[in-house]
Amino acid sequence: MNRRNFALFAAVCLSFSGRAQAAETDDRTRVGNIVDAAVRPMMVEGDIPGAAVGVTVGGKEYVFCYGVADKKSGRKVTSDTIFEIGSVSKTFTATLGAYAQVQGVLSPSDPASKYLPALSGTEFDRVRVLDLATFTAGGLPLQFPDEVTTHDQMIAFYRAWKPDQRPGTSRRYSNPSIGLYGHLAAKSMAMPFDELMQKHLLSALGLKYSFITVPNSQIENYAFGYTKENKRIRVAPGLFDAEAYGVKSTAADVLRFVKANIDAGDGESALHRAILQTHIGRFQIGPMAQGLGWEIVRYPTSLDTLLAANSSEMAFTPQKAIPIAPTARPLDDILINKTGSTNGFAAYAAFVPKEKVGVVILANKNFPIPARVKAAYAILRAIGAATSPTKGQRR
Repeated sequence: MNRRNFALFAAVCLSFSGRAQAAETDDRTRVGNIVDAAVRPMMVEGDIPGAAVGVTVGGKEYVFCYGVADKKSGRKVTSDTIFEIGSVSKTFTATLGAYAQVQGVLSPSDPASKYLPALSGTEFDRVRVLDLATFTAGGLPLQFPDEVTTHDQMIAFYRAWKPDQRPGTSRRYSNPSIGLYGHLAAKSMAMPFDELMQKHLLSALGLKYSFITVPNSQIENYAFGYTKENKRIRVAPGLFDAEAYGVKSTAADVLRFVKANIDAGDGESALHRAILQTHIGRFQIGPMAQGLGWEIVRYPTSLDTLLAANSSEMAFTPQKAIPIAPTARPLDDILINKTGSTNGFAAYAAFVPKEKVGVVILANKNFPIPARVKAAYAILRAIGAATSPTKGQRR
């Protein structure tokens, strides 16, 4: 999409928390200008057909929409457009696991085999539930092997698996790891994972347009993703897809989830306590701390540090894991974030709980992670500077 066409397609859609539109005009314009400055160049550089960007600041929520959800029909991105959020789904799964922990039915220190007897007598007698949640089981791969396609083959894969590192000493990013964690959480609550997700997270947080399987009633709102060759694509089903990368959602809903994370410290519900558990760093992995699903850096932070924390080395190569002493609550000065990708979609969510600011970027093309991080970082810095000049100067 060239610059001229992009300008023609760009549109803005707003979602904010209960105030009259007239009273929001100044804030909307200010935030919109900040988002435009970061997102328009990103879309041109990445040849991105469509995107939705959510921002929360000072308790208010805004969603800005750009481009098209479907190049064939020309259907524009709106606040109702549903994107695949890829591995941002892992933060939803981790929240459910933490919820099971708060309910007293899942212990992170227990061996994984306790909750899935089919794995008794295997390496999973020594791999803790926490190791699965933090990718520190000892070398589970990024994906299941291509020949593993059924439940029985999956169990056989886990039974035959041998770690190449002692559990709890090395992080290797892995869908089979977080997928099994989500599966065990569902087992511990005696409920299928999809049902657990719907009842105890999506519905509980009012995420009405977030799905594992997009229903027919919403299929018209489901964007098409695009490959590097600009071919239409949507994610295919796979083992533990729901747990690892299968959530589809709108920017407004993901932003609402982010805001629930920001506001969790103000609540006393079981779900709020579970959310706070996901913000606690469990292992130091180079420049970042691995939480449950979320990845954490100290804040203020430099762009270089945030890029390093989200680098391809962190995703594709084993990293030394240093246990962090347990704490009851998260640290105060942190930035929490997570990237997500499918073959046709890209996602990134980042927020600073103490400053009550957050940003969500969803797009229907899998463009490079550094570009997402740079755009989100620019938005967070500019919003922070605009709302608190003193803090803005120290970053």
